[in-house]
Amino acid sequence: MIYPQYRPTMNYKVNNNNNAAYPPAIPLGNPITPQGTVTVNNTPTYEQSYIENILRLNLGKVGTFYMTYENNREWNAKIFKGVLEAAGRDHIIISDPNTGVRTILLMVNLDYATFDEPLTYQYPGVIGNPANPNARRI
Repeated sequence: MIYPQYRPTMNYKVNNNNNAAYPPAIPLGNPITPQGTVTVNNTPTYEQSYIENILRLNLGKVGTFYMTYENNREWNAKIFKGVLEAAGRDHIIISDPNTGVRTILLMVNLDYATFDEPLTYQYPGVIGNPANPNARRI
């Protein structure tokens, strides 16, 4: 059986540079029905309670980071203290307040961290600015 060529029924905009048609922009995360319409999803997205997210809520605070390095004869465990500059999925960046030297620590080596001041922590599913009164201080 021969199928007719698909011809979209929507009026696509034409790009003036090369006269190519392109479909309209679809907001990120919204599903498209089989008929081609976009279903607007107003469900809020929540950040999950991962260590890097907790650390990001506490940037600028002085912390002590306890690290373990397996199979290292010189130092198996090491303690780093500094101002928390950044935290990613696999790394932490701290700086020495006296010298300004920045150190990148790998999350895979992190055992735990301590802070001398209260931490800002926002439970998963709570919407809002982490600095607002709804954020819990531990």
